Amino acid sequence: MPLTPHMEKHFTATATVRDIVIGMSDGLTVPFALAAGLSGAVASASLVVTAGLAEIAAGSIAMGLGGYLAAKTDIEHYASERTRELRETEHIPEREAEEVAEIFREYGLPDEQIAPLVSSLQANPTKWVDFMMRFELGLDVPNPTRARISAWTIALSYMGGGLIPLLPYIFLDDIVTALWTSVAVTPVALFVFGYVKSGFTGISPWRGGGQTVLVGGLAAAGAFGIARLIG
Repeated sequence: MPLTPHMEKHFTATATVRDIVIGMSDGLTVPFALAAGLSGAVASASLVVTAGLAEIAAGSIAMGLGGYLAAKTDIEHYASERTRELRETEHIPEREAEEVAEIFREYGLPDEQIAPLVSSLQANPTKWVDFMMRFELGLDVPNPTRARISAWTIALSYMGGGLIPLLPYIFLDDIVTALWTSVAVTPVALFVFGYVKSGFTGISPWRGGGQTVLVGGLAAAGAFGIARLIG
C-alpha cells in the first residue's frame, strides 16, 4: 500500500508579519479609544480628526522607532555574543568542547558518538561558533536590514490601522453619527485582523478575532467613560 504523505503545519510567521501585527493591533486600538473618548468630551468631529491624526502621526513614529531600536539591539547583541563565543573557543577550547558535548547529551547521544562530532566542529572554528550561537544561546543570524524594514513596517501598519476608526469622523459632520459608525466599523476591522492574525499564530481564528475585538472594545469603552466623567 502507498504510504500517506506526512504533512506538518508549523508556525511560519516571518518577522515582517509580526511587525504588521504589532503595528496594526495598536493602530486599530489606540486611535479608536482616543476618538471614542474625545467623542464623549467634545462636540466637533473636526477636533476628533485633528487629535486623531496627530496621535496617528506620533504613534507611528514612536512605534517605528521602537521597532528600529529593538532590531538594532538584536543585531548588536548577536555581534557581542559571537565575539565572546569566538574568544572562548580560542582561549578555553576544552570548556567549550564540553559544552558542545553536553548539548548532544541532551539529545540522547552516547559519548562514543559525541566525540567525533565535537572533533569535527573543533576543526572548523567558524562552524563551531555558529553551532554554539544557535544551540547554546538560541540566537539566529539577524538580517542586517531588519531594523530599517521593521521601522517602516510597524509605522505604516500603525497608520493603516489608525485611519480605520477615524474615517467616519473625516466624512461625517455629526459627531454622534461618526461615533456610532466608528463603533460599527472598527470592531469588524478588529475581528478580521484578529481572525487573519490567528492563522499565523496557530490559535482558533474565531477565538483570535473575538479576543482582538474584546481588547479594542474595552479600551474604547474605558476612554469614552473617562472622558464623560472628566467632561
